[in-house]
Amino acid sequence: MNSALAYQQAADTILAAEALLIGAGAGMGVDSGLPDFRGPQGFWRAYPVFHGRRFEEISNPVWFHRDPEQAWGFFGHRLNLYRTTAPHAGFEILRHWGQRCPKGYFVFSSNVDGHFQQANFEPERVLECHGSIHYLQFTRPCSEAIWSAEAITIGVNADTIRARPRLPRCPQCGGLARPNVLMFADGHWVPGRYEGQENHYQRWLAGLNRKRSCYRQSPLSTKPAQYQGGKR
Repeated sequence: MNSALAYQQAADTILAAEALLIGAGAGMGVDSGLPDFRGPQGFWRAYPVFHGRRFEEISNPVWFHRDPEQAWGFFGHRLNLYRTTAPHAGFEILRHWGQRCPKGYFVFSSNVDGHFQQANFEPERVLECHGSIHYLQFTRPCSEAIWSAEAITIGVNADTIRARPRLPRCPQCGGLARPNVLMFADGHWVPGRYEGQENHYQRWLAGLNRKRSCYRQSPLSTKPAQYQGGKR
C-alpha cells in the first residue's frame, strides 16, 4: 500500500469514527523536545551524570530514602523541564480530531509530563496510568493524600542533577514528599488520582458503539487501526 492511500484510509477511518481513543507514550513528547529515555544510550544522553546506570535504577523510590537530593534532583529537573516545554502542534491536531467525534475522545497515556492537560485536553478525558509529576504524595505511608505540586519550586544543580534544599514536605506529617508517579519497584504509590481517571475512562467506554470507534496511537506518524472491544 502506498503512503497516499494509507493516509487517505486513516483519514476516512477517523472521520467516520464515533469516538477517538488516543494511546500515547514517551515518543509523543519527542517533537516537543523532551527526551524519551529509549534504551540506556537515550537516558545517558539526557543525563550524562548517570552514565553507566539505568533509568529503571534511578526512577526508583528507594532514592528518596537513601539520597533525597539525588531523587529530587532527577525528578525536579524533569518537573522543571515539563513545565517550561510547550506541547508540539500534534496535540492540537489530535484534540481537534477528537472534538469532532460525536462521542468525543479519551487519552490513555503512560506519560507523566501533563502535556495533554497543558495542550487544553479536558482533564476528565485523560488517564495517566503512571501518575503525574505535577502531583505529590507522601514518601513514607502516613495517608492517602495527593496534592498539587504547582506551588513548589525545585532548584537543581544542572551539572550534578542534585536538588538544593528545601525539599518538598508532606503537609500532614512533615516528612519528605515525592511525586505521585508510579516508579520501578514502587510499593507506596498512591493510586487515588489514577483510579478517578480510570472511572471516567470506563464510563466513557461503556457509552460507545465499539464497532464505530477508532483507536489512534500517538505519535502522529503511526498507523491507525480499528478499535474493537477495548483491544487493538
